[in-house]
Parts: sequence; structure tokens; C-alpha cells
Amino acid sequence: MTKYTRLLLSFLLGATTLATAQLQYPVTRTTNQVDEYFGKQVADPYRWLEDDNAPETMEWVQAQNAVTFGYLETIPHRPQWVAALEKVINYPRYSAPTLKGEWVYFYKNDGLQNQSVLYRQKGFDGAPEVVIDPNQLSTDGTTRLTVFNLSKDGRYAGYGLSKSGSDWQEYYVMDMATKQTLSDKLDWVKVSGLSWRADGFYYSRYPAPAGSEFSAKNENHQVWYHRVGTPQSADQLVYEDPANPQRFHFVSTDDDERFAFLSISDRGKGTQGNALLFMDLGRGDKAFRPIVAEPGEFVYRSVEVIGDDILVMTNEDAKNYKLRLFSTKTGAWKNFVEEKPEPLSSVSSGGGKLFLTYMKDVTSRVYSYDFAGKMEREIVLPGPGSAGGFGGEKKDKFVFYTFTSFNYPPTIFRYDIATRTSTVFRKPEVAFDPESVVVEQVFYPGKDGTRVPMFLVYKKGLPRNGQNPTMLYAYGGFNVSTNPGFNAMLLPFLEQGGVYASANIRGGSEYGEQWHEAGMRLKKQNVYDDFIAAAEYLIREKYTSKEKLAIRGGSNGGLLVGAVMNQRPDLCRVAFPQVGVMDMLRFHKFTIGWNWIPEYGSSEQSKEDFENLYGYSPLHNIRETAYPATMVTTADHDDRVVPAHSFKYAAALQAKNKGSYPALIRIETKSGHGASSTRKNIELMADIYAFMFQNMGLTPEF
Repeated sequence: MTKYTRLLLSFLLGATTLATAQLQYPVTRTTNQVDEYFGKQVADPYRWLEDDNAPETMEWVQAQNAVTFGYLETIPHRPQWVAALEKVINYPRYSAPTLKGEWVYFYKNDGLQNQSVLYRQKGFDGAPEVVIDPNQLSTDGTTRLTVFNLSKDGRYAGYGLSKSGSDWQEYYVMDMATKQTLSDKLDWVKVSGLSWRADGFYYSRYPAPAGSEFSAKNENHQVWYHRVGTPQSADQLVYEDPANPQRFHFVSTDDDERFAFLSISDRGKGTQGNALLFMDLGRGDKAFRPIVAEPGEFVYRSVEVIGDDILVMTNEDAKNYKLRLFSTKTGAWKNFVEEKPEPLSSVSSGGGKLFLTYMKDVTSRVYSYDFAGKMEREIVLPGPGSAGGFGGEKKDKFVFYTFTSFNYPPTIFRYDIATRTSTVFRKPEVAFDPESVVVEQVFYPGKDGTRVPMFLVYKKGLPRNGQNPTMLYAYGGFNVSTNPGFNAMLLPFLEQGGVYASANIRGGSEYGEQWHEAGMRLKKQNVYDDFIAAAEYLIREKYTSKEKLAIRGGSNGGLLVGAVMNQRPDLCRVAFPQVGVMDMLRFHKFTIGWNWIPEYGSSEQSKEDFENLYGYSPLHNIRETAYPATMVTTADHDDRVVPAHSFKYAAALQAKNKGSYPALIRIETKSGHGASSTRKNIELMADIYAFMFQNMGLTPEF
């Protein structure tokens, strides 16, 4: 096929795309539902779609999926995307090992397994044996292993399972001598850890939900203690606070099980910080004593126990976080590691050392410290990227960490405590030449002149002619940073001349709490302005054009895409608002949505917040104009951002869109806030790439 023939074919396919985009969407019934907020009447005609159990809602879902998958099945290159993604992800992937006595534990995915398998072996030369294979727990591979924690002596393990992508978990206990699961079964576990003490463990749960388990509001978070070999009905209630039903409660223990720590947060009332209390079990304490008595503005995380002192990571008087010591004897505080210009993103310990990870221009910097607070050395990393791990027991002679970047597959390193050197422990065998891919970090000006970083990833030699298909991704919220990391599923897209752009917009933690605060609540518009400026930079610098640009984001990033589509429907050709928070007036009414009030504000608690939320809410700002080709994605078991957000948004978009490009909603089954299996992830990404190329009038060459 000549270049001219390919261009002609692409043109004809582009014309066909426009013609076939005149789809017949299901008719979505409207009602006269109107709510009043501070004197403002707000219509909510699709309120009935919030009832996920209603037969009419289920019929609507089936009808929408029939249109969406009917459209996707007509895209000729869709099967080729599936095959390409299967090929690039089909390589063994390992976790860093964890040591417990004579055993080494690790996770491994052979390549296309839906779930990673937990193994153990005696020492590093022993034969691996399966501990838990989640792939054997459901016929479709959608049951996930969420947590696996060994008791101090390694005799038992507590583990959690999630089904079909739900945030609800079931906890079980395994006898590690026989690898047999015992009769213990704990239900309605959510937003929980699993921390051992003696012959049992602490965990958090909610009462059984009243109504739909996937959309009913979750309140009265409780901490319980479970003793191995007893039924859940015999568990001991450790802590609850019915007077404050929208608080989170967690209990954790230190490695020696001397201390139990209770963390309490009250995000339903708009506080970002937490209270922190402790119980000295070694001294026979029967009640928690306060380190910080009530949740408020600041965050306090227990990191390590040093003698009678507790090492705490906090942002009190330190926007970038610092470490302080709290004396359990006197209640006095003293500084341990001062705040630095770069944000402190994590602290871990192992081998009698502390490992502090800082973030500089969205890349990791790691330093080892002794237990007196003295910095010993920087851990030299392979280059700009992301590092994590460094955990272990105090007696360990070495710790493991994982390093990755956009062109550096996750590689496990072993750091020797005595020699202070790193060596490669396990490198993935992936068919990928890192020299073939360019990773470029650029800094562009936001609307108000703020310097915003963005990573660009593309094949070496790619021309900057303004015609490259480009996917712009961002998150921009909840103090979450979007760090560089390898994703094999990008490779087929890059092979087709694609540019992947990851914008580190405000709202995240890339530059500490200041960066977060500049993109939350009344300053949320900064997030959308930064994203729009990123798109304009890509177009101005001729990486792409608006006809070849797709924008994508999930969860809070789905909100981002929905808001930007309303404000700048001319910005791009294709949009993917995924599992997004689209109804900003009612998000707090479902599951744990009230937890997001500190980030967004509340439409009911403040007139100022209501006016701000109403001003950008994706659902409430759809207008009669031409929108880019849009594929909304959600899932039936998403009980974090309930699918009603996407249902109502898609119905409104289909009703008001005056453009010729499709406005579809893809509703996954037996999946949740993220893809519940490798197979579902492959199918989703294949549909995203196929939809993107089809609506750009491009034909990939495989």
C-alpha cells in the first residue's frame, strides 16, 4: 500500500466516521425533580438513574451498552489493538520480596494472568510454592487479593478478597504451616488495614449497609479486634464514634506489637488532618492516650518506635512535611528531620535504618538516615523516575526497592545495609528497547503564569508536525501526584506514532501541600486552566493539533475531563471521562463520597461552595453545542464513584450534544473503580485506542 493510498483510505474512513456517528441513543426518561440550594432551583431530570437496583436502570444500562459495543464492533482495527496489547503485556511481572523467618514471599504474574499469584520459598534458592492464587477463586478472574499480612511469628496470615472490583472486602485467616484457610470469615470490611497483635488482629468495617451495598452511604466506621479461630460475632469492638458517623478509624501496631495507634479523620466535616492516639500494650495500657486529640488541619502518621518515643511524619508547620519525635513519657515534641524545599512523600524503615523519599520535579530522591536523625547518604537511582519500597524488619541485612520510569520497566534492587550499595535483584524480561523511546519533561505556563511540569513520551525520531495522535492525561486532586512509571500498554500506541502526555497540574502533591491547596475547593478552576494550558502547549509546540488530540482522566480526573469538555468543547477531537465524579451537588450522598468534602466543598454546607461547584459541575454545565467524540466509562461494581455519576452525565450529554461525533457510555460488568482483571484492562484499553483512532480518521498499521 502506497503512502498516497493510506492517506486516501484514512480520509475516507474519517468521512465514514462522521457519517456513522449519527447513532440512535436510547431514549432516557426525564422527570420534574427540582432541588433548591440557597434559593437556587436546580433541575435533576435523571435522578431515577441513581437507583442501580431498579429494573428500569438495568434496562437503560443494557440499551446503552448495546449501542456502545455495537459501535465498537464496527471498528475494523479493534481486534488488532487487543492482539497488540496482549503481546506487550505478556511477560512475567514480580513484586519485591518480603522476608519472614526462613520464608521469602513475593507476587508473580506470568503475563496474561488476570490476577497476580502469591508465592513463598525457603530462602532465595528454594522452590517457589503457591500460597494464594486468586485466579482459582472465580471463573472470570475478577476476585482480587487485597491484603496479606503475616503475624509476628509467621504462624498465621490474615488476607482480604474483593469480588468484581468492589471496595467491599472479606477477610480470612490462613494457617501457614498447612496453607489451609481456617473457618474465620469477616464481612463488610472497607477502608481497612490488618494489624496483628498476639493471636489476633485489628481491622475496620462498617455495619451491614441499608439498601444497595454498592451505592448506600457508608457511615459509622468501626475498629474491631478478631481472635484467630473465633467467629466474627465474637469480635471485640475496639473503637467507634456514632456521634460522628462520617469519621474514619484505623488501628495499627508497630513491628514489636508494643504499641497500638488509633488514627481518626473527620473529612465529612471538611478537615484534612487526623487525630493520633496510642496505647502502650507493653506497659498494660487499656485505653488510648492522645498524641493529637482531635482531627483538624494537620496530618500525623506514626512511622517508627524509637525507645519510648514515637516518630511521626507531619505537615504541622511544614507544608512539605517533616519528622518529629513524640515522647510517650512526657508528651513533649522535638524535631527529628526538618522540612526541606522538596516535599517528603514517604518514610519507611528496615535494617535499622530510615529511608526518606522526597520528590523533586516529580522524580524520586531517596536518603538513608540513622535512628538519631542523621542523614547518611543518598541512594543513587538509575535516573529520573519513581522509587518505592525500602521496608523490612530491624534485624534485616538488606532491603528491597523498585525503580521505574516511562522507559524503564519496574526493576527490583537490593540495597545492602552494611556496604550501602544497590544491586539489581530482578529485572523484567520485556521485549522493549528503552533507547527507542524519548521521555521528555517540559515546563509550560498555566493561565496565571504558574510553571507546570509535564512528561512527554514518544518514539525517537517522531516529527513535530502537528499531526501526531496525542493522549493528554492528568488527575489534579486529593494531594495525589502522577509520577513517571512504565506502562506496557502504552507501547502499541507509541508504535503507531502516538504521543503520551502526562501533565502534573495543580491539585496533586508534586510540589507539596501548596500545590494541592492551589487546586482544591474554591481554587479548583486552576486545575482545569492548567489542563487546558497543557493542551494548548502541545498544539502550539506542534506535537499535535486539536484534531489529533484526546484528553483522558479517571475518577477525579474524570471530573477534570468532564469540566474541561464543557468549558472548551473545541479543545480536542476525543475525550474519555472515566469513572468520574460528575454530579458535584450530590457526590456526598453515596458510599464514602462525603470523604471528598475537604477537597471539593459541599453544596449543602456553604453557599460559596455551592456556587463554585455548580459553576463547574460536569453534569450541570452541559450545553447545546458540538462536543468532541466522547466515550464515558464506568462499571457496575464501582462503589467508590458510583456509576450514577456517569449514567446521568451520559444521558444529559446525549440529549444536548449538537455535534456529529458519538457520545457513548461503556459500562463494564463485574468490575469496579479500576479494571478488576488483566483481561478487562486489555479490553478497555483496546476500546479506548480504537475509539480514539477511529474518530481521528486514522488507520493504525500493525
